[in-house]
Amino acid sequence: MDSLLLPVVDEDGAPFWEYAARSELRVQACASPDCGRLRFPPRPCCPHCRSFESEWRAMSGRGRIWSYVVPHPPLLPAYAAQAPYNAVVVELTDAPHIRLVGNVVSGPDAPLNSVDPARLRIGAPVKAVFAPVSPELTMVRWQLER
Repeated sequence: MDSLLLPVVDEDGAPFWEYAARSELRVQACASPDCGRLRFPPRPCCPHCRSFESEWRAMSGRGRIWSYVVPHPPLLPAYAAQAPYNAVVVELTDAPHIRLVGNVVSGPDAPLNSVDPARLRIGAPVKAVFAPVSPELTMVRWQLER
């Protein structure tokens, strides 16, 4: 049986996943006092000031759907049982220049197909929910705000 795609956790992104396991959405930021800009995806050097100093800042976990797609049929066999499901790009409220990819679900432990695709709209408000998918990995997913 094919397995679902899981992210590869590298050294730069490891803190993101550690915070997600604690149900916290955090984004890497430059720790230089002259810069302080947020960045995603995480990387060792600030693309703005070239500082190697960084920190992880808490986000509210709120955002809006910037874009989405509902693959018909699913592109990978491992996802066939969950079709139709959505793949979304969420723009963070706290940092509109940062966009995260994920899925809108009805709750943290709900399957990828738990939200009727007809409910999705560009600009719809969402909040982060956290779903453990293995003992080592918790995924950030999104839930529509009422």
